[in-house]
Amino acid sequence: MRRAGGQAAARDRGPAGRKIGWPSENCLFRRYMTVAEDYNMSKEMQELQKQWHSMVQAIHSNSNVVAFMNSRVGQYLDDHPFIALSLLMFIAVSAIPVAFFLIFVVTTAIMACIGVIVMEGVVIAIGGIALLCVLCGLSALSLGVSGVLSLCYIVLSTLVNYWCASRGQMRKKEINGSLPRKSPPVSDLSANTGKNE
Repeated sequence: MRRAGGQAAARDRGPAGRKIGWPSENCLFRRYMTVAEDYNMSKEMQELQKQWHSMVQAIHSNSNVVAFMNSRVGQYLDDHPFIALSLLMFIAVSAIPVAFFLIFVVTTAIMACIGVIVMEGVVIAIGGIALLCVLCGLSALSLGVSGVLSLCYIVLSTLVNYWCASRGQMRKKEINGSLPRKSPPVSDLSANTGKNE
């Protein structure tokens, strides 16, 4: 009985010693998952193909593309697909360096504008400080000049007033000294003559 059981077990095993029979649950699950993944991948590929076709149709139906394809350049590129592919590859490859160059130009322009604004602000600040200093100096100078002028005016006015007053007094004295003595009246003269007789 044991030999018969051993022979049956040997029959169930393959040449490599593997057990021959129904696959296990893990193998079935793995196969199901691979089939499901393949099905999902096929669905995704179909959706991508639909999106690609819709995008190509939208590009071909565009009025600008239709006008370009009807032009001489478009017809020439349609007749020479190798040149069209080379041009497309050149445009795709040169987009990155052109974008970097444009970014560099924009950044340098912005930096130049900022630098100009900063320099202008610094120059305006320095000019404002210099103007404030000049105005302070001019105010001090104007105060000094006005003080000197007012002092000169006071001195001159006092001198002129003193000179005018002294001259007026001298004129009064001269006028009083040059006046003739008053003659006695006629009645007094007749009275004096009568007394003398």
